[in-house]
Amino acid sequence: MTRKGIAAIFAFLAAIGVTSTLSERAAAENHGAWTLPAVLRQLDATAKDFQSLSADIERTKVTVVVNDHSTETGSIFVRGDKMLLEMKAPDPRTILRTGDNVYIYTPGLKRVEEYNVGKNRALLEKFLLLGFGTQGRELQKSYLVTVVGEPVLGDAKTVELELTPKSDDVRNQFSKIQIWFDQATWLPVQQQFNETGSGDYFTIHYAKIVKNPGLSDSRFKPHWPKGTEQIKH
Repeated sequence: MTRKGIAAIFAFLAAIGVTSTLSERAAAENHGAWTLPAVLRQLDATAKDFQSLSADIERTKVTVVVNDHSTETGSIFVRGDKMLLEMKAPDPRTILRTGDNVYIYTPGLKRVEEYNVGKNRALLEKFLLLGFGTQGRELQKSYLVTVVGEPVLGDAKTVELELTPKSDDVRNQFSKIQIWFDQATWLPVQQQFNETGSGDYFTIHYAKIVKNPGLSDSRFKPHWPKGTEQIKH
């Protein structure tokens, strides 16, 4: 897979949170300053019952040198090693991952591109670790993890982590990655990927999150409209 192909896929591989109860939020508010070991224990506990997710996403790409902000919206569905991302505006397209295969369907061009990521799967999984259901100790295998602070995003009190990639391959893509975890659910509400060299970055925000929804196999089948051009890379 080309660098462009990898970057196009990584730009959308992120995952989700869940609505919390009032008692959980109260517990979060009563906690003192969070230490890294305590945060990692919370992530371990949250990972135990994580199976699938659905959410709305808003992705904003910032090009620093020209101060350009471009935003797109869509929905994401994840179950196991399957992911479906449906981008709606302003550039409709569908990204489907089923195991080692990734499909990028562009309805405006009536074209679907298929990539096999088998040789790049280890690199891909380092980004999927940033999704939900990630154990704290697994996160530390791939990143140097630092607690930055406890900012409030919207109505969620969060813990912000900064991740510095240990792998050269990952650092060639991103110099650092930031994740904001809701203290009531210990699932991400926002992520920021800082690109290496350019200073550009993109931020992904999650809303209307559902943890462990019932997602059928048919949702992750590669079905395309009749007449769609298929290209294999």
